Amino acid sequence: MGVGREVAPDELASMMLRLQEQGCHNINFVTPSHVVAQILEAVRIAADRGLRLPLVYNTGGYDSLEALALLDGVIDIYMPDAKYGDSEKAHRYSHVRDYVEFNQAALREMQRQVGDLELDAQGVARRGLLVRHLVLPDDLANTERVIEFLARQVSPRTHVNVMGQYHPCHRADREPPLDRPVTVSEYRRALAVARRFGVTLVDAPRTAIFEAYPD
Repeated sequence: MGVGREVAPDELASMMLRLQEQGCHNINFVTPSHVVAQILEAVRIAADRGLRLPLVYNTGGYDSLEALALLDGVIDIYMPDAKYGDSEKAHRYSHVRDYVEFNQAALREMQRQVGDLELDAQGVARRGLLVRHLVLPDDLANTERVIEFLARQVSPRTHVNVMGQYHPCHRADREPPLDRPVTVSEYRRALAVARRFGVTLVDAPRTAIFEAYPD
């Protein structure tokens, strides 16, 4: 929508170095899947100039293995979504094909590259995998399937942020039950599922439980 501007790799490298000088904890690339080549070029320049911060790959989780292979040894922290446990629902509500198959393959590869999340003495992430899962009304996201996959096929110590702040907007009113937030009970059930499978729960936003509908 006209927000932002194009930058060359050299300027992007300079931006990273300025963030490091300002005391930032990491460099966070948000929705970066379509510019992997440009990011790699900029990181090479920045590293030659002294960039030492952890690099975060913040993605919707619909990533190709070919792109992830290019990032092996470069990215320190992967922060993907695991949006759905059912590809049919992913296609219906998010218009993507084979989401679960792509997502699961990507998560396995991310785990292979960086392992479980590691924190420093101050509790700041330095390396590893942190997965986000947004709870949807009527369990449209198939939370149990997502969590079971993470616990059994990625790592039993996977760090997961179970999020309850789904907010209906745009055309959500045309797709019940997506026309409402999750209820308190729905959110608590999702947390209970995560605890049952033993994954490491990362604190969800404090507002999540208060933004949800009461039962």
